[in-house]
Amino acid sequence: MAPNNSSSCSCGLTRLLTIIGVLIGVFTPIIYLIERNLENISVFKTDELHDVALRGIKEHGNDTAKIVEYIVNELHANHPSHVNPRWNDPNEWFFNNAGGAMGGMYIIHASITEYLIIFGTAIGTEGHTGRHTADDYFHILSGEQWAYVPGEFKPEIYPAGSMHHLRRGTVKQYKMPESCFALEYARGWIPPMLFFGFADGLSSTLDIPTLYRTVVLTGKQMIGNLLIGKI
Repeated sequence: MAPNNSSSCSCGLTRLLTIIGVLIGVFTPIIYLIERNLENISVFKTDELHDVALRGIKEHGNDTAKIVEYIVNELHANHPSHVNPRWNDPNEWFFNNAGGAMGGMYIIHASITEYLIIFGTAIGTEGHTGRHTADDYFHILSGEQWAYVPGEFKPEIYPAGSMHHLRRGTVKQYKMPESCFALEYARGWIPPMLFFGFADGLSSTLDIPTLYRTVVLTGKQMIGNLLIGKI
């Protein structure tokens, strides 16, 4: 007798839907609890980051490298298990192409619910912020960042010492008209943001070595933090 193909397909689909239902049932309450407690489980506080950025600027003025050194040293002293202190190692820096903008970045911290980086460029850039699953806080260390939303007729201008908060799910056009560097902090769901970070590399620049370094350095940070209990 020939096998009943329709019955086999039906059983396979049922198993698949059952697995999906179980996964949704398991992860939904976990995600809900994490969302409700993001502030409590976060390593970094937004006030802490803004304060250290302001003090770094006050201490070192227009010397961006010294500002970065000041910030990273203090954060490493306060959070030694969660901060990558190697800001002055060229191997820790790499290009980031996302939303049409291009700049250099160095990862201070990356986990499932937080990332903290230095991002910027010495020659200016412009692009799309992305629509993200996390709140993004841009602490400007040097230069200016401009932002625009449809319906407005003037730009938002963020000079050194200011903080640009891009709320979760919102989007803007942004520009660094000249040299500009920032301490960028995101809190929320970080893994979905990586697709935005990879899109230009996969569809436009085709810069595979940079994509590889991005994956390796980000993965190293995320896995390392997971191993010590930081989601």
